[in-house]
Amino acid sequence: MATEFILPELGENIESADVVEVLVSVGDSVEVDDPILEIETDKASFEVPSTVKGVIKELRVSAGEVAKVGQVVMVIEESEGAAKEEAPEDDAPSSAEPSAQEERQDSDEQEEGQAEQEEPEAATATAVSEAPTESRGQVDLNREPEPPAEEPSSNGTSSGARQLVPAAPSTRRLAREIGVNIQQVKGTGPSGRISIEDVKNHAKKLLSGAGAPAAAASAPAAASVPVVTLPDFSKFGETKREKMSNVRRATANQMHLNWSTIPQVTQFDKADITDLEALRKQLNKRRAEGEAKLTVTAILLKVLASALKKFPQFNASIDMANEEVVYKDYFNVGVAVDTDRGLLVPVVRDVDSRNVKQLAQDLNEIAEKARNKKIRPEDFQGSCITISNLGGIGGVGFTPIVNSPEVAILGVSRASMEPVYHDETFYARLMMPICLSYDHRLIDGADAARFLRWVCEALENPALLAFEG
Repeated sequence: MATEFILPELGENIESADVVEVLVSVGDSVEVDDPILEIETDKASFEVPSTVKGVIKELRVSAGEVAKVGQVVMVIEESEGAAKEEAPEDDAPSSAEPSAQEERQDSDEQEEGQAEQEEPEAATATAVSEAPTESRGQVDLNREPEPPAEEPSSNGTSSGARQLVPAAPSTRRLAREIGVNIQQVKGTGPSGRISIEDVKNHAKKLLSGAGAPAAAASAPAAASVPVVTLPDFSKFGETKREKMSNVRRATANQMHLNWSTIPQVTQFDKADITDLEALRKQLNKRRAEGEAKLTVTAILLKVLASALKKFPQFNASIDMANEEVVYKDYFNVGVAVDTDRGLLVPVVRDVDSRNVKQLAQDLNEIAEKARNKKIRPEDFQGSCITISNLGGIGGVGFTPIVNSPEVAILGVSRASMEPVYHDETFYARLMMPICLSYDHRLIDGADAARFLRWVCEALENPALLAFEG
């Protein structure tokens, strides 16, 4: 029996994807869950598995093409007696029409995967941003916009009865923040998909006097950022141009949104991790075969979860449209990673309920999924705060960008031996520079200093977690 294999649902408001590579040829035999396509969306690059066992009879897409969700991409002749199988529920991508709860837990473009080095923390990098879509990706990338307040649509119905428009979460959020009714925006993308530029252009028209709503009258300057005209570089020498990947484009858009909408400040400190590093190495020598290597990033995950409990204003998001602060009772942490596909921010979930060994294993599994291109858009959703660890690369400090709708991001640089003066004597201690960028609309400088000092003290004295965590 010939089965038409269609491109499955890929996530919220994802209507199409670029075909990076067709992994099979006509005449190839495939099993259930064998990868047959590699695709790239604004959120991630990953492989699509076969849902049937059989032989490839016809290919209807090729590398470089754009395939739409629901489009027939190939025909598979099922093996005799083989029944079509559904993909495992755990691997199924999220629906393109999310519920209100899924809408609240969406993680922007930040998109997304984790191809870490041997030490997972060594691969992390400053993100968007959830991420595609978005750290500090980012990309993602990552992240929990509140559902839009009810507003009249162009046909007079309330938002409760309207249809979801074809637009990314970050695009809808920008529209809400600058007072634009996205139902009235004309999309210029495929199938009328609305981009950030479409929202900005619509806002410009409103501000020019064409019936601007009251909220748009006070729209931030970010809504009218001019397009920069580049000079003719060929006058100075040879040049070449390469089209941005989906992940890079989403990262660029998310970074611009983060920078233009969040008043950011960065606090710096240093943690004495001499004793912690000795303990980490000792525990790694005793780990059982098959256990994940204990890393600084895994330890930081646990420390951050405890810090969020002690300082709940850091586990929150700002809803400026309703002038409210959204406090979260869950503890998910995004880990920004530098991959060959761009900056991605997968999320480690329920960090507060897992021990450090389990978190180290989670990091390894995420890295493995990224290397094998098994990472999914839902792996970048729901982060509360992000870690960007550049310690494996080097440097003495940096200023990571807050990944909206989070309000803080922790940056880590390479630790080094430094002389520390104590009791009239200098001691050689392993000092790790860390920094905290935060949204100054919600976080005050004194709060940021206390938060970062608490993180340093928890690293210097892990027993603190037992008493206060």
